[in-house]
Amino acid sequence: MSKTGLKFKILDAVYLAIMILPIVFGIVLQVLTKPVAEGINITGARVYFTIPMPIQNFPITESQVNSLLVLIVILGFCLYITHGMTQHISLKRQHLAELIIEKVDGLVKENMGEYFKGFSPFIIAILALSAFSSLITLFGLYPPTSDINIVGGWAVLVFFLITYYKMKCGPVQYLKGLAEPVPLLAPINLISEFATPVSMAFRHYGNVLSGTVISVLLGSALAGLSSMVLGSLPGFLADIPLFQVGIPAVLSIYFDVFSGCLQAFIFAMLTMMYVSGGFPAEEYEKRKARKKIKNK
Repeated sequence: MSKTGLKFKILDAVYLAIMILPIVFGIVLQVLTKPVAEGINITGARVYFTIPMPIQNFPITESQVNSLLVLIVILGFCLYITHGMTQHISLKRQHLAELIIEKVDGLVKENMGEYFKGFSPFIIAILALSAFSSLITLFGLYPPTSDINIVGGWAVLVFFLITYYKMKCGPVQYLKGLAEPVPLLAPINLISEFATPVSMAFRHYGNVLSGTVISVLLGSALAGLSSMVLGSLPGFLADIPLFQVGIPAVLSIYFDVFSGCLQAFIFAMLTMMYVSGGFPAEEYEKRKARKKIKNK
């Protein structure tokens, strides 16, 4: 084995460890800190500790910790699939990396136009963060996407981007846009501006949380059904979780995998739609043309 090959494999192992160890840490932390509960127990993110602050104490919650773990996992994944990239494809992982980039670039170009082609890294970051945050439920961890504070923060960031591109032609043009099609609708248009991040946050949060709640309720119902059907049998036969074998896994494929990825895609699509839809492209080009004439 050459020195270069050994170094390459060591770095591969390091990047894989960056992907795996955060999940292991989250599972261990979950086991050590989760209180024992009987029956159905649906709660929000646990508060690990609180940092005293002058105005209001700052709690460190399960959502924040798991979000950080997801970010580290995504970092490890990106480092792994881009490790060893060359001009000529020599690794299978490079096919995956280029496929992801091509698909996201095509998605951005199709939905936002040529002007926003530089938005691809932001969109793929939203997709990865949202999807991975939902998929960690497969490991028994609390999904950050079922915390309105986390998803609300993403929506506020998108709101700032929407407002920034709406003001590309200046604040006066932005205020004129609020008075369209008639000035009487200005208050409603103003409310709709702030309603955008609220609707995005609650749509994403509500769908993920509802899936989690439904999974817990169905799991508990299946446990009760198993006990009712087999409860009269002697010995250990009465404790066999007959209906909890297989059925929860099938439900998890929908609620944790399909629904989580779908909500990530919807959030990214809404981001592209609102940002590009609010950008006054024609007015912006006219303004650039006027500036060029003045500079001459």
